[in-house]
Amino acid sequence: MHDVVVVRRQVARLARSSAKALAVYGAGIGLAYCSQLTIARIVGAETYGIYTYVIAWITVLSYLCASGFDVALLRFVPTYHADRAWELLKGAMQYAERLAIFVSIVTIIISILILSIWAHSLPRPLNETFLIGLALVPVWALLWIRCSAARAFGAVVLAVAPDRVMRDGALIVLIAFAYFCLGWKIDAPLAMSSTLIGSIVGLAVVSVTLRQLRPRELETAVPVYAAAAWQRTALPLMIMGATEVFMNRTGILLLGWIGEANNAGIYSLAFNIAFVVTLPRTAINTLFTPTVSALFSHSERSVLQVLIAKSSWWMLVAATCAGTVLLALAEPVLGWFGADYRAGVPALQILLIGQMITAGAGSQMQVMTMTGHERIAAGLLVLMSGVHLVMSLGLIRSFGLTGAAIAMCATLILWNLAMAFYIWRRVHVLPGVLGIFCSSI
Repeated sequence: MHDVVVVRRQVARLARSSAKALAVYGAGIGLAYCSQLTIARIVGAETYGIYTYVIAWITVLSYLCASGFDVALLRFVPTYHADRAWELLKGAMQYAERLAIFVSIVTIIISILILSIWAHSLPRPLNETFLIGLALVPVWALLWIRCSAARAFGAVVLAVAPDRVMRDGALIVLIAFAYFCLGWKIDAPLAMSSTLIGSIVGLAVVSVTLRQLRPRELETAVPVYAAAAWQRTALPLMIMGATEVFMNRTGILLLGWIGEANNAGIYSLAFNIAFVVTLPRTAINTLFTPTVSALFSHSERSVLQVLIAKSSWWMLVAATCAGTVLLALAEPVLGWFGADYRAGVPALQILLIGQMITAGAGSQMQVMTMTGHERIAAGLLVLMSGVHLVMSLGLIRSFGLTGAAIAMCATLILWNLAMAFYIWRRVHVLPGVLGIFCSSI
């Protein structure tokens, strides 16, 4: 009876927090959609392709510079907070930020050297956009780390808003003001500059929020650093974060690398629209991820099984509803961005189908990382990223941006099948919607 009560409380808590996060993520996705619409409509497919190509590289570099602590803090902070280990808690937060700043500085220096060598072969707008975008690397790394810490303290909405709402909201305002009020021509470097300013605004907001959320005991605590233990956990998480971002943007990177900036922009827009289907999963994960860690550490396997099953069903139903609507409206939705973007309709439809199929698998990577299987999760992700790269190279050559979508869809299905098999064999819970058969709670 006690287990039943605990399960119901956890499910209710997850549902309430997920609903709040979903509202914030919905606003954030809406703002991101509007910002992409504004840039895409104003600058055209080719210039938008340059912007998204650079953003893809900057995102990968930022995840590398966060060094995995944007996820690792979701494990360390709740544990240290529950144990009242204030010295370790303060040390973990300081170490994460200082490491991110150091790695970012090194990354920027190396990147500038590479750009200086290739400057003569790169178009001037692309080179300028890269140089401005490099300033985003430390900003995004710190933004994600501080948002993660705020989530770990239980402030789901306050943790999500700066990254999802403030950043894109400021971007829309800046782009609209420059174009409609000042009459400026919006090119890729200016769009990147606006992104940088919006990100700085988001970082400032989350910094103030985190200062208010921090327990008072941290003010007087002397930080203790368990760097070796933290790095053992964070390293595979960094590999996973950077690899997943690289896998999601492989199509953009390959299309941009071979000089098809126009198709890179179209594919990027199609991918961003299809990514709306993952919104419920992202919202649920804001609380689901640290909850998995807490339940597993206390051997509450029955509660964990029910939470996995319930959350997976929520994701599947929500993804199916959103995906079906977008499938029906694929052509008019892309047409709103301009006539050139209609070439991405097949790619958008394929990506939507892939996201709906995999929604029922639930948040399998979070289950693996929060139950101590992060190294295997990292290995699987790297393997699938390699498979995706090879598939993309062949399919893009034959089918262009539609080939990139086919490769992404196939990789998502293979990846989720591999994780599901491992979770069933090693974590001893049924993954995704299959878990509903294990309990009637």
